[in-house]
Amino acid sequence: MSDVPKPFTEGLRRADLDPNPIRQFAAWFQRALNANLPEPNAMTLATATSAGLPSARIVLLKSYDDRGFTFFTNYLSPKACDLDENPRVALVLFWAVLERQVRITGTVSKVTREESDEYFHSRPMGSQVGAWASKQSEALPNREELERRFTGVEQRFKGQAIPLPDHWGGYRVVPGSVEFWQGRPSRLHDRFRYTKQTDGVWKLERLSP
Repeated sequence: MSDVPKPFTEGLRRADLDPNPIRQFAAWFQRALNANLPEPNAMTLATATSAGLPSARIVLLKSYDDRGFTFFTNYLSPKACDLDENPRVALVLFWAVLERQVRITGTVSKVTREESDEYFHSRPMGSQVGAWASKQSEALPNREELERRFTGVEQRFKGQAIPLPDHWGGYRVVPGSVEFWQGRPSRLHDRFRYTKQTDGVWKLERLSP
């Protein structure tokens, strides 16, 4: 039986919250997993160029720990170009059935090549081939061209382990603030924001809905 609350029956109190937002996130993320929601790790990643031109897209959260929140992508993609210019980002995870949202702001940096290699080789073979075949976000003349590239990569690495491409890997978002939003009736939602202080301590505040 899925772990889904009835609408409007759950609030969020300060006493319910862990002093550490990563541990609090872990509790909420586990609840989303227990609820058997589709793609519970889907999150919006918002970036901006150095000139402030914003862009947002859905990526998948692949891991998190006290160091931050990790996702993987093509290092030549538009999002990666944004990150090269401006490492400040925002993440949003929204679980509608649970009436919960988590907002994260912070700075991003690439994970080690060892971390990228380990994750890359945990992916299905087709996804590994796709990382080589797709020039992410570049214009294509037709579908056949993409499939031709895919087949070419399959033949190139036939019978051997597919190596991690130089242009592919992970990013880790180091949070500076983490906000937890719990839906309530009459739009009187519960919102709590953790902000990291210069001494490394997390400050917790309730926000108006």
